[in-house]
Amino acid sequence: SWRLRRADALLALSSCILIAACSASDPAGPAGSASTPARSGTPAASSLSPASPQAAAAPGVVTKILVILDENHSLGQVLPAHMPYLNSLAQRYGQATNYSDVAHPSLPNYLAIFGGSSFNDPQDCFPSAQCSYPAPSVFGQVGAAGGTVRSYEESMPSPCDLSNSGNYDVNHNPWVYFPAESKLCKQADVPAGSPSAGALAADVRAGTLPTVGLLTPNLMHDAHDGTLAQADAYLRSWIPVIMAGPGWKSGHLAIVVTFDEGVTTEQVPFVVLAPGLHGVTIRRALNHYALTRLMDQIGGVSPLNERTAAQLDALTRALEATEPGRYLVRYGAKHARPKIEEAVDTLAADGVDQLRELLTRLEDVLSERQRGGGRP
Repeated sequence: SWRLRRADALLALSSCILIAACSASDPAGPAGSASTPARSGTPAASSLSPASPQAAAAPGVVTKILVILDENHSLGQVLPAHMPYLNSLAQRYGQATNYSDVAHPSLPNYLAIFGGSSFNDPQDCFPSAQCSYPAPSVFGQVGAAGGTVRSYEESMPSPCDLSNSGNYDVNHNPWVYFPAESKLCKQADVPAGSPSAGALAADVRAGTLPTVGLLTPNLMHDAHDGTLAQADAYLRSWIPVIMAGPGWKSGHLAIVVTFDEGVTTEQVPFVVLAPGLHGVTIRRALNHYALTRLMDQIGGVSPLNERTAAQLDALTRALEATEPGRYLVRYGAKHARPKIEEAVDTLAADGVDQLRELLTRLEDVLSERQRGGGRP
């Protein structure tokens, strides 16, 4: 089986979830905290429509993530004693025990997770010209990469609602703060419903949970105005329903439960559920930006793409300066788009067939060596 090895914080956490088969502990632990992710790309309307079935993935490979965000409690206020159901999930699957918020009050933490920046730590405010932020959000990035996204907001009266209503708090709905994505927000930022009926229950049962999803409990169920016991009961009402769906049963879904900000300390609970995780504990420092990067990684958005694109541009300019018009430069990645295969197809469309033949032959050679027990 795959086992955690010494790695940085993000790689240790994301590898554990993406591989969905880890050892029972992480003695060395990940090192350091994640930095702000690169923000690039623009949302694609078709990708951000309500969730739809996607191409089949290999069994046990996590291709979807659902984040559940609770409110205003530090790690020691919650685990192990005050949310026993959540604690049982942490013990059974996985948790990070040195995971921290990035700011105060609530809004900048939601923006950090789903926008890649805390945007100078604004006070809680209603979405407006004075309280809005530049796209893309994580939802936009993942949509642009070809994934599906959806935000499920408990007690929200209408899609992408911009004002408080009853137990719905707009400060806990980060997508509404990215006006460039407002049309798409109105399509895919929806009232959550209940475990028996509504948007989330329907998506769970139909196997159409999005690549990246957010479930925001209302103020009574996220421990903001209600009790930790109420928040725990809310999770107990939803988690078994989600686990009964084909997304979880196929091994493709990870579920993360965390809190926006701490009160007594900056450390907040971070519990991760995936079918292949068993008693995993990550002990070194992480913060909300690690979750941002994890969602991007599952959604096919690579922080390396921006740096690679810059290198691609520099190489292209250098070659053009040497022999204008002679060279074509394309790049592809193994785990993010554009994929290597897509780069090869692009080159083929440009009339470059020799490279395709070379890569095909290389694959044949590697396969032959692997079948013969040789080292590729």
